[in-house]
Amino acid sequence: MEETRWKEKIKPLDENAMEEARAHWMTVGKPLFSLGSLEDAVIQIAGIKGTSDFELRKRGLIIMCADNGVVEEGVTQTGQEVTAIVADNFTRGETSVCIMAEEAKVDLFPVDVGMATDVPSVTKKEYKVMYGTHNFAKEAAMTREEAVEAIEVGIQMVKKCAEAGYEILATGEMGIGNTTTSSAVASVLLGEDPKVMTGKGAGLTKKGLRKKVQVIREAVERMQPDKTDAIDVLSKVGGLDIAGLAGVYLGGAIYRIPVLIDGFISAVAALVAVRMVPECAGYILPSHLSDEPASRKILDALEKKPFLTCGMCLGEGTGAVAAMPLLEMGLQVYRKMGTFDDIHVEQYEVLDGKEER
Repeated sequence: MEETRWKEKIKPLDENAMEEARAHWMTVGKPLFSLGSLEDAVIQIAGIKGTSDFELRKRGLIIMCADNGVVEEGVTQTGQEVTAIVADNFTRGETSVCIMAEEAKVDLFPVDVGMATDVPSVTKKEYKVMYGTHNFAKEAAMTREEAVEAIEVGIQMVKKCAEAGYEILATGEMGIGNTTTSSAVASVLLGEDPKVMTGKGAGLTKKGLRKKVQVIREAVERMQPDKTDAIDVLSKVGGLDIAGLAGVYLGGAIYRIPVLIDGFISAVAALVAVRMVPECAGYILPSHLSDEPASRKILDALEKKPFLTCGMCLGEGTGAVAAMPLLEMGLQVYRKMGTFDDIHVEQYEVLDGKEER
């Protein structure tokens, strides 16, 4: 199985580093556990990095761009040409996430893993698996080999970022039709009815949503993807961007870099990665709760609690980028705030009914 070679490269989180971080939080001169999940995140990242003394100054966002043949079924409001336009705009600083990333000091890495056309500013031959997937309403979206190749692209992107000194990564995507593919993948992996897992995406009407659900349901019934084999699910009803992002999560675990989930599509990719290699879960962090209806179910399946609940559903990595400054704030309290001894305050204790997080 393909998963074995990835699993062999992933080591457990460093428990000693996590215990050191946990112990340091207990000495920081503030009410115990009062920064909530930010404290948990610092402890988790210590385990990822193998040290309780770390920084997150160099930040990157990997955006997987790909097209989906299922748009032929009328499940989207716009055409595939939008994927190429937005991908090009990533390199011009002209998208929502570009503006947010500039504020959050995050570098963008758009990747053409499978757009229907080449975009000179983005496309690199070594990363492009195919020119869009097939229409999964009629045939499998891609072959198993193509799905694995896209996963490997994600791993290679993380390796490239690791070699360049990036300390934390976020995930993003661009691809018209990818809420359809994500809903299909999630419905299979979680054993849920497509109606429960499918939303309006970028603005479908109620009639359009019904069509979208019908297309997914019929495709799943026809293709019969094996829910115990995430790559089989990806290849039959998934997308290249989902596969590439799954590779980013695996790469984060292999190269010991924390990776932030963005929204619905990125969360589905995280679910794929964890179903392939459960050991990578500890290297993944949440960011926000997308407004897509299935988002909560997917985060619950991943056992991840979002830092932000802003009702966002833009994609591109916007939610993950928005969480970066919040994580940095928590980290700087951990690093800079004086201890109880420093501020001459008696150290707080864990009282009855109050257990460590």
